[in-house]
Amino acid sequence: MLISRFFVSLVLGAALLSGCSSDGVNCGVDQCTVTIQRETNASVEVLGVEAEFVSADDSSVTLQVAGQNVTLTKGQQAVEVAGLQLSLESVTPSAIQVQVSR
Repeated sequence: MLISRFFVSLVLGAALLSGCSSDGVNCGVDQCTVTIQRETNASVEVLGVEAEFVSADDSSVTLQVAGQNVTLTKGQQAVEVAGLQLSLESVTPSAIQVQVSR
């Protein structure tokens, strides 16, 4: 029983980490930090879902995630989209950083 639980945990952990393997994505055990450049059509795939930059100002960003526009505001609680929890970490003139978890 203990071995099967360990195996399931190992498989789930590997799946989570392998879902965060593209450029601009840095994953830990339970979440990923996604960096998207602030330029037209910049996008990244994380945990099997594509996120594309739409627009940003000093404290918020609008992304298209799994075909749905979502606006994230710095300091706001995570927003659920396509089974993922997203929260805005930072906005700079060149890039945005978003925390993503399942």
